[in-house]
Amino acid sequence: MEIQQLLSPDAVFAGLKASSKRQALQELSERAATLTGIASREILETILGRERLGTTGVGQGVAIPHGRLEKIDRLYGLFAKLDEPIDFESIDDQPVDLIFMLLAPESAGADHLKALAKVSRLLRDRAMCEKLRGADGAGALYALLTQGNAQTNAA
Repeated sequence: MEIQQLLSPDAVFAGLKASSKRQALQELSERAATLTGIASREILETILGRERLGTTGVGQGVAIPHGRLEKIDRLYGLFAKLDEPIDFESIDDQPVDLIFMLLAPESAGADHLKALAKVSRLLRDRAMCEKLRGADGAGALYALLTQGNAQTNAA
């Protein structure tokens, strides 16, 4: 599974403004609605339902909120670099400024887990996260995310 299969250039957002976890997830849900054709409220409810099971703030300023939706036919990824870090109830209690939202069909099964593992590996790389934090604009973020993926595969 390649990052390019999950993430398109129009699903990457630089300088997203949010003052809370809920607001960030709401903003991303609205943008996901445009990509998927699913109501933003349905996406947000799915993501918040997953958050109630345990935070998706995985540490080092990174969150990977995810959920399964009945009405989509493929995996969708959205990436946002926040304007300012926010409290995300992360496992390390550090604020989050990099968010990769992953939406999967109900039937995705192992593909959902493979995609989560791929995103997690990519964003666990401290050097990659520093490059993302230093990038200007959505195009630069997309290039880093997809070029970083190629480096991960070569390793």
